Amino acid sequence: MTLHISTEILAVIAKDARDKYPEECCGVLLGTMCSDSVRQVLQVIPVKNTNEVHRERMYLISSERIRDIEIHATQIGFEVLGFYHSHPDHKGEPSDFDRKAAWPWYSYIIVPVWAGKPSTIRSWRLADDRSRFNEEQIIEDKNERNDLHPYSPS
Repeated sequence: MTLHISTEILAVIAKDARDKYPEECCGVLLGTMCSDSVRQVLQVIPVKNTNEVHRERMYLISSERIRDIEIHATQIGFEVLGFYHSHPDHKGEPSDFDRKAAWPWYSYIIVPVWAGKPSTIRSWRLADDRSRFNEEQIIEDKNERNDLHPYSPS
């Protein structure tokens, strides 16, 4: 399983993690399936963490927001490939809470942020039986994309 993602998009994710520290940031990954095991992220949409408590260790994206983003993705010929979030002052591996809240099939990017500085970005996919996450290889595309569809989160 591999996730292709541009340097530019990885920088947007890292900036969101840095800007939201010490709270968890979160967002949605849009793109295309190249094959059963290869995905290409073509757009990232930072969203508001709507968790009312413990934002420093949990994130929540409202179902209405996800629905709106799914509609947007369909309109531009993409699909929701997964989500990203940060782990402030914690390792970049999924927590038990992450496992319980995740859905199989989606990619989950996690950015550890230590003292406000983003560290190595990693991606994970939940096993079909929901027992564990498997790490997904990130292939960084050095070519910047100029045809990304703009989207303003509300």
